[in-house]
Order: sequence, then C-alpha cells, then structure tokens
Amino acid sequence: MSAGNALTRSAPWRGTAWLMGKLGISGRTLVIAVPMLWLGVFFLAPFFVLGRISLAEALIARPPYTPLFERGPDGSLQIIASLENYRFLMTDALYRNAYLSSIRVALVSTIFALLIGYPIAYYIARAPEPKRSILLLMVILPFWTSFLLRVYAWMGFLRSNGVINNTLISLGIIDAPLRMMQTDFAVYIGIVYTYLPFMILPLYANLTKLDSALLEAASDLGASPFVTFFTVTLPLSLPGIVAGSMLVFIPAIGEYVIPALLGGPDTLMIGRVLWDEFFSSRDWPVASAVAIVMLVLVVAPIMWLQSIQNRREEG
Repeated sequence: MSAGNALTRSAPWRGTAWLMGKLGISGRTLVIAVPMLWLGVFFLAPFFVLGRISLAEALIARPPYTPLFERGPDGSLQIIASLENYRFLMTDALYRNAYLSSIRVALVSTIFALLIGYPIAYYIARAPEPKRSILLLMVILPFWTSFLLRVYAWMGFLRSNGVINNTLISLGIIDAPLRMMQTDFAVYIGIVYTYLPFMILPLYANLTKLDSALLEAASDLGASPFVTFFTVTLPLSLPGIVAGSMLVFIPAIGEYVIPALLGGPDTLMIGRVLWDEFFSSRDWPVASAVAIVMLVLVVAPIMWLQSIQNRREEG
C-alpha cells in the first residue's frame, strides 16, 4: 500500500523529469529560470515601459504622452523619440538639487544606521543562544506593525507638544519646545529607525559566521580586544557592511512617505518630485525620465561594489 502510494506520488515527478529531458532543460536551469522570469516581468518590463514614456512628450490626453510610433503621410512607420526630457533634467536646478539632496539624506542615514546597527548586531551575535533568539526577535518585531503607523508614532514623539519636548521641559532641561518636526533631523530619525533592521540582520548573519579561532589566535599573539576588532572582526565583516548599507541606501534614496510626513516643505527628495510630476503636474514623460536617472544612479554604484567584491573573492 505504501509502495503504491509512493509510486503514485513519484509518477508526476517522473513525468516532469521526462518532459524536462525532452526539452533539454536541466533542474539547475529551471531553478534559475523562476527568479529570472520574476525579474523580467516585475522589473525589466516596467523599466522598458518607463524608458519608452521618457522618450515621449506630454499631452493632455489618455494616455498623457505621445505615441512612440506614428504613420507618415506616405504610410511609412516613423519612430517619434526624443531625449529632450533628459536634457531638461540636466539643465533644471530643481532636479539636480533633488538628486543631490536624496543622495545626501540616504548616505547620512546609512552611516548612522551602520554606527547604530553594528554594535547591536555584534552584541546579538556574541550573546548566548536563548538570549540571542530573544534579541533577534526584538529586532524583527517592528516588521509586525504597519510602516505607516510607526512613522506616525514618531510624529507624536517629535512635535512641539510631544513626548520628547514635554519630558525635557518637565525635567527643566529646556524652557521652550524644540522644533524637531518638519526638519531634516526628523527625516533622518525616521529613515534610520525604519531601515535599521535591514542593517542589523545582514551584519548579524555575517558576524555569526566568523571563526572564533581567529579571535583566539589574535588574543594568543598578544593583540588587545580593540586591535583584534579592527584587524580581524571588522575586515571579515565587510560583506555584511556592504549588504546592510545597500539595503538601507537603496530604499532611502527614493523614500517618499517619511519626508512627506516628518519633513518640511524645504525637504527636497526625489520621491516627492516623482509624486508631484506624476500626479500633480501629470507630466509622465519627465517623471519617467526622473525615475530612469534615479535607477541608473542607484544601480551603477551597486554594480561597481559587486565587481569589487567579486574580484576580492577571486583573489
């Protein structure tokens, strides 16, 4: 009975293996094809759509941009494409300042997230097993609540009559409320708080793989804990630092919700510019060009860092 059930259960797999063999598809190719298909449908296809719209001109119509192909008077098919939107981005100071401001905010937030997240990840990685699981759960716990609710909670902390100002006034540290809402300071706090787990988790995964024998060997050779950390632990944890920094920097550079809720009207980030161009100005070609340039600005350094890491691993 059990042998028959096992035979029945294995029959579909044998049929699948036979079909894959006939088509010349190996199991490894099939495993790789699934994520590649996902990336092709949900990344490359929208990317090409945005690229096509960025070469068009804005229209008051549906869709609000000119078609890419048009038939001429003689019936021939003509391609209507222009790089005018990209030239406009390079000459307009608003977009240059938005890109520079977004890079600055994302870079500073990534540095603070690293300075805060590295000690936390190091402490969790060195904690004994029962305590380590509890600490790791506390890091993941914010993901169980809504991202929007967590940002709104910071509004209650940072406003003039919020928890922080009321506590400082009651302790006699300040006489008047501090202005923290609608400032870059509030944006930094919101981004670092929101994306801090993305920094801690890759660092924790990397630090737990460190061979303790290396630390013991450095100690036996007379190295102090300070020297051991900067000569052994820190260099070996560079892959985790790079992974965590990318996971924080990439979403932070295009962040819209946090600057809109915690930042002021002078907080200029590319996510807000994209929203205004798409939904307020209805200039889809310029908005698509903004998105394409932002994607290039993000992907180029990632590919550069990846190539450096690959060369280092090969060396």
